[in-house]
Amino acid sequence: MSALRLFVALDLPPEARAALAAFRDAAADAATWRPVGDDALHLTLAFLGDRPQEDVAAIARVLEACAGPAPGLTLGGALLLPPRRARVLCVEVREEGGALAALQARVAGALAAAGAYEPESRPFRAHATVARLRPRARAPREAPSAAPEPLSFPGEALALYASHRHPVGARYEAHARVPLGAALS
Repeated sequence: MSALRLFVALDLPPEARAALAAFRDAAADAATWRPVGDDALHLTLAFLGDRPQEDVAAIARVLEACAGPAPGLTLGGALLLPPRRARVLCVEVREEGGALAALQARVAGALAAAGAYEPESRPFRAHATVARLRPRARAPREAPSAAPEPLSFPGEALALYASHRHPVGARYEAHARVPLGAALS
């Protein structure tokens, strides 16, 4: 029985990924940061860790049951996470009305009830990682002053990804994708 390193994400539309990539290219010093590929830009809702490959179909059914209207989102400012010894350069993702937090809670709760997820103790913080700290690089103490275009957009789909470790960065393979309905305004 082989295991897959799985996570659930909110896929972003092309215009949001383009704005994140433009910010990454302008703000991430190549000596410090390893860029996340344009096709890998997303918003993680739940990291499931190593799961048996046989769990994929059941997790996909959970996502289908959790899908609903797409939350309306806006790109915010730059973040370094975790705050003390940053390992990733991110962009905050903002929303009004609580639809994103409700979607994340619905997904996390359903996955936990299915035995596929151990909820994290820290609160959910919506962000998109654009670059990871290079090995042996020193993390900056402050986030870049540059900010992405304050683009507003709807989330596109719930997706189940497998993360495959690779010397030049993780590669993501989609195992399920559930489109979201009409965006909430």
